[in-house]
Amino acid sequence: MSEAQAISADLSFEDALKELEVIVRQLESGDVPLDASISLYERGDMLRGHCQKRLDAAQARIEKIRVGADGQAAGTTPFDAG
Repeated sequence: MSEAQAISADLSFEDALKELEVIVRQLESGDVPLDASISLYERGDMLRGHCQKRLDAAQARIEKIRVGADGQAAGTTPFDAG
């Protein structure tokens, strides 16, 4: 994997997702040669992992600390996306 394909840690979730969507469209078109398809797939897999890490980090930040009646931390309330 070339350094040019490395994903910057500061790449936003939104930008990574946009790039991933472009890759998926290219792969689905069937117009990409095999070697290029493999490279695109590898890049897409890296972007998917990056997006997952960003989502996991966001979920951890959203998790709230519950405070008991005595003002002490009583646990956490997990993020509920539903």
